[in-house]
Amino acid sequence: METNFSELAYDENGLIPAIIQDFSTGEVLTLAYMNETALQKTVDTGETWFFSRKRQELWNKGETSGNKQSVQSITYDCDADALLVKVNPKGPACHTGERTCFHRTLSGDETPARTVIHELTEKIRERKLNPVEGSYTNYLFTEGIDKILKKVGEEASEVIIGAKNNDKNEIRWEIADLTYHTLVLMELLGVTIDDIKQVLYSRHIEKEGKNGK
Repeated sequence: METNFSELAYDENGLIPAIIQDFSTGEVLTLAYMNETALQKTVDTGETWFFSRKRQELWNKGETSGNKQSVQSITYDCDADALLVKVNPKGPACHTGERTCFHRTLSGDETPARTVIHELTEKIRERKLNPVEGSYTNYLFTEGIDKILKKVGEEASEVIIGAKNNDKNEIRWEIADLTYHTLVLMELLGVTIDDIKQVLYSRHIEKEGKNGK
C-alpha cells in the first residue's frame, strides 16, 4: 500500500533521520536514516528498514542478527524533517550487543532508574526460564503461588507500617520490596507491565480525556 509522504522534508540526499525508541520503556535505541523507499517498506512490513549512507543501500534491522524491531507507530516533528519510530525490540539495538546505541556518556550522569522496572522484569523472566542455584527469585517460583502471595501480603503490610511511621527511607524500601514481589507474581501469572499500563491509561487518562470533552 502506497503511503503519502508528501509532507515530509527530506535532505538534499533524499534522506530523513529516524529516531528509534522503545515503545514500552521510552528509551532511545538508535538514530538511523530512511529514504522514501525504506520508509515505505517499514510501513508495509511493520519492521524497521533504513538506508545506509556508508554502503548506499537499504537494510532491514535484524535481518542477519535476528534483533528485529516491530513497529508500533511512526510520527514526525513540527518541521516534518525527522521521524520518531516507536518499536518493540526483539534484541539489542546496537551492533556491539548493547541494548541501545546510546550507551556511552559524554557529559553528565546517566542512571538506569528510568528503565529499571523493565530490566528487573526481564531478569525475573530469565530466572524463571533459566534457574540459578541460590537465587531468591527461583526460590519463590519453586515454592509457588501461595508463597509469592504470602510475600506480597507481608510486604503490603510493611508498606502500611512504614507509612504510619512517616519514615520516608523505610517506605521507599518497603514499596521497592512490594514492587519486586508483585513483579514475580505477574510473571508467574503471565501479566505484563504493558497490561498494567493499559489499564491505568484507560481508567485514568483516557477516561479523564473523555470527561473533559
